[in-house]
Amino acid sequence: MSDFDLNPELVADLAVMEPPRPAAVLVPVIARAELTVLLTVRTDQLPTHAGQIAFPGGKVEKVDAGPVATALREAQEEIGLDAGHIEPLGFLDSYRSGTGFHIMPLVALVEPRFSLAPDPSEVADTFEVPLSFLMDAANHQQHAREWRGRLRHFYAIPFGERYIWGATAGMIRNLHERLFGG
Repeated sequence: MSDFDLNPELVADLAVMEPPRPAAVLVPVIARAELTVLLTVRTDQLPTHAGQIAFPGGKVEKVDAGPVATALREAQEEIGLDAGHIEPLGFLDSYRSGTGFHIMPLVALVEPRFSLAPDPSEVADTFEVPLSFLMDAANHQQHAREWRGRLRHFYAIPFGERYIWGATAGMIRNLHERLFGG
């Protein structure tokens, strides 16, 4: 999966881009009576993806034993989600972003008796979306906007006043494909 799936005319850009930076995100499925997915809203001051809706995650650091460790560490750092509440289930397909990241999305079941402590320098808000809403293909849209002088197509999943799009929506779309097929 990648930002280039809906933009095959841009695949040639990969040859001139810097090698992607390894990253991992946690796709936290909260084990409530109705399953939900926890998402964050990034602060407007961040250098990349400012103000966007995202899964908790970030770059793989040298101290990380691998992408599971990265996803768990980042969830703790960004939103205060303790690893003791998280049961990793497995990875979705890796995701190559147009902004230079190679992301490993770790799906995990999170027991609902957690408390969050978002880092105000990184996270403006957190919220949950019913998994059933995210897995309803009728809610998956394709949008486009100009970026770096060219029209870019991407997945979007509007949820009330929230606009889930780009890599996050692409990873949700991949979860849908894994659960329900193409």
